[in-house]
Amino acid sequence: MTVEEFKLPDVGEGVAEGELVSWLVAPGDRVEEDQPVAEVETDKALVEVPSSYDGVVEELFAEEGEMVPVGDVIISFRVDEDGEAAAGDDAEAEPEPEPDSPDESASEPTTEAADAEPDTPAGRTFAPPSARRLARELGVDVAAVDGSGPGGRVTEADVRAHAEGDAGAADAGAPDDGPEPRPAPTPTDPGSDGRKSAVSKRGADDGSADAPATPAGGPDPAGRETTLATPATRKAARDRDVDIDDVPTDQTRDGEAFVTAEAVNAYADALESPASTPEPEPVETGAGTEPAVTAGDASETSAPASGDETVPYRGVRRTIGKQMERSKFTAPHVTHHDTAEVDALVEAREELKPKAEAEGVKLTYMPFVMKAIVAGLKEYPYLNSELREDDEEIVLKSEYNLGIAVATDAGLMVPVVENVDEKGLFELADAVNDLASRARERKLKPAEMQGGTFSITNFGAIGGEYATPIINYPETAILGLGAIEERPVVRDHADVASEFLDDSDDSTVVPAPTLPLSLSIDHRVVDGAVAAEFANTVMEHLENPLLLLNE
Repeated sequence: MTVEEFKLPDVGEGVAEGELVSWLVAPGDRVEEDQPVAEVETDKALVEVPSSYDGVVEELFAEEGEMVPVGDVIISFRVDEDGEAAAGDDAEAEPEPEPDSPDESASEPTTEAADAEPDTPAGRTFAPPSARRLARELGVDVAAVDGSGPGGRVTEADVRAHAEGDAGAADAGAPDDGPEPRPAPTPTDPGSDGRKSAVSKRGADDGSADAPATPAGGPDPAGRETTLATPATRKAARDRDVDIDDVPTDQTRDGEAFVTAEAVNAYADALESPASTPEPEPVETGAGTEPAVTAGDASETSAPASGDETVPYRGVRRTIGKQMERSKFTAPHVTHHDTAEVDALVEAREELKPKAEAEGVKLTYMPFVMKAIVAGLKEYPYLNSELREDDEEIVLKSEYNLGIAVATDAGLMVPVVENVDEKGLFELADAVNDLASRARERKLKPAEMQGGTFSITNFGAIGGEYATPIINYPETAILGLGAIEERPVVRDHADVASEFLDDSDDSTVVPAPTLPLSLSIDHRVVDGAVAAEFANTVMEHLENPLLLLNE
């Protein structure tokens, strides 16, 4: 019977880390190979991580909401040598040291400490994420806590008991507690033979850090613009009034500086140690520890007192932000606005809806718009292009792959409908409905959000007329759709029913359904006149839907 560790796999193309959103199993659960055990959100999608083993869940090494690098251990399984699950529970699986009294071990700490080695593989300490989190909050080394659970597992009650008795002799049976009450020098789990653990590697097992890591005379702030850290580390920085961008570190993740809780605490301790000597610069950047300095510091340190909520900026949200920033500060945006009078389009859709419903298709206006856009792109191909600055060339795309922006709980996602020019209205409607549904359920594959040549954003479905959409870079243009509503339009007498006629003029104002359009272009590639001509072509096909039969 062995314990097998499972590392976070590469769940996407080039993904370096992911947020463990939720566990789908708990210690003691029996799992089968390929059964999902966790949901992980990357910067591209939410994916389920399947087990590679048949067995019983032994331990979870990462907490929900924690950022885990690819390749770190997130879970372990107890399996037979043949790969099948152990028949008994954890207490039966580890009977050697204490077969009859797993619940009474707390009364005999000396015996429990002596039996720690045979109880756990390679001397590892077993504790659920909640117990590890509590240990960090109380400043307790979980490896020094005597576990009273099955097989010596450390519970939250054990952590509290250890913390309460830390000042006395309650835990005198643990030989390491005396000289080193809060050790934190090692980056791996005790006894893990150097194997990486998602919790211990980032300091999740340690309540504080060794102060010698930073000079006692007052460290120089790093002054970075970007720093990677786990939520627990950022919380530790806020609790210690430290700017995480100023914490020195030699570790990196995906090319960015990576800070651990040990480094934060060491930096904060070093700032506190020379408190008798004024150090304006470190105190200002690190927020210090004195009440007077904290009161006058930046507003971010007082956020908890004001009732503000802090939301992690990562995963899909961070990817959206980076993409928007890249687009806005790379491509000079110009937005062209116009309005299409879509009486005929509304009538055409109403006529086709019964036939679409008979084929199980929900027909919206989007397929009509997509066909009209393809007509415009064929006539003005520079809006279906990509500027490659390094090669000093503009690539005119031969495919018409339209991205459809979909609002989800995690942010805006843009699944791509490929080869729009080769699909009919009903086929497009079915494809759009399927992609939008799976986008909201976070079930899209990364490949389904790649390869777009032009994008559409339908903000009118929520409300509004005009906007200034941001281009989905490296594309060259994006079309925003307002709400189709009746608005005042000017019509000639020949085009208006008699009740609207005004004999004093050749035209009159009547209500009619209109569709506001907002076209944003990359002005390096597309001139304003070309954008206006493209919009005119799109409107012509929307106002005369029979023209779509040619597309």
